[in-house]
Amino acid sequence: MSLILNIDTASENAHVSLAKNGQVLHTLSNDSQKEHASFLQAAIEQLIKNAAVSFKEVDAVAVTAGPGSYTGLRVGFASAKGLCYALKKPFITIGTLEVLTVSALQLYPPAADENILCCPMMDARRMEVFTAIYQPDFNIRLQPCAMILDGISFEKELSKTKIMFFGTGSAKWKQICDHPNALFKSASVLPESLSTVSNRLFSEKKFTDLAYSEPLYLKEFQSVI
Repeated sequence: MSLILNIDTASENAHVSLAKNGQVLHTLSNDSQKEHASFLQAAIEQLIKNAAVSFKEVDAVAVTAGPGSYTGLRVGFASAKGLCYALKKPFITIGTLEVLTVSALQLYPPAADENILCCPMMDARRMEVFTAIYQPDFNIRLQPCAMILDGISFEKELSKTKIMFFGTGSAKWKQICDHPNALFKSASVLPESLSTVSNRLFSEKKFTDLAYSEPLYLKEFQSVI
């Protein structure tokens, strides 16, 4: 049995959810990235109230660890770590690209004999994306990275197999990629996907060190003057 508070503030749409044994009980969301900080604390309190449980009943707190919005990641991490410290609960971190891939595979499951790779993409401004390549069994073919897209991106991989591209960054790639093995789908991080992964990590006791954990930024933050 597990009751997990899941937090995602890594992208434009933030959400918090409470899940029992991997099944979402309640969720709240915010679609204004600039308001994630003000949204999060009030949403967490409202979520606990809606579920008619106490914070002490929560077994763990999970958060998307990045890549994603610099400010959003810090907001989510700070809130999740603060709760874990105060409640003395396990801390679970999950790669944003991994959860995005779980969402895509739940929406577009490949056939058992289909040879296909999964490529999540998150917009990182201009022609840059945060991306990775996974097999459907989640073996990693390309580690999460920041990539500037050009006409020959993924040329080697596409010459060998079909690749499903999805996420906020895939639209800019679609504009310059016309390879027949490139498939474009619509997918985003879903509360159901995050709860599925967090429940698995909880059952496997794969927790993150509170003291030394940091978000996965993949690129240095640059302020706009």
